[in-house]
Amino acid sequence: MTRTNNLYLIIGALILVVAGLGFYVYREETKPEGVQISIGENGIKVEEN
Repeated sequence: MTRTNNLYLIIGALILVVAGLGFYVYREETKPEGVQISIGENGIKVEEN
C-alpha cells in the first residue's frame, strides 16, 4: 500500500511542476513588448522589456 501511495505522490508532484512551468511560460509570452511606464506612490518607474 505504501508503494502505491508514493507513486501517487510522485505523479501529483510532477503534475504540479508541469502546471507551474506552463503558467510561468504563459506569463512570459504574454508580457507587453517595449517600454513600460508606471506612476505609483514611489514615483515614476520606467522598465524596458
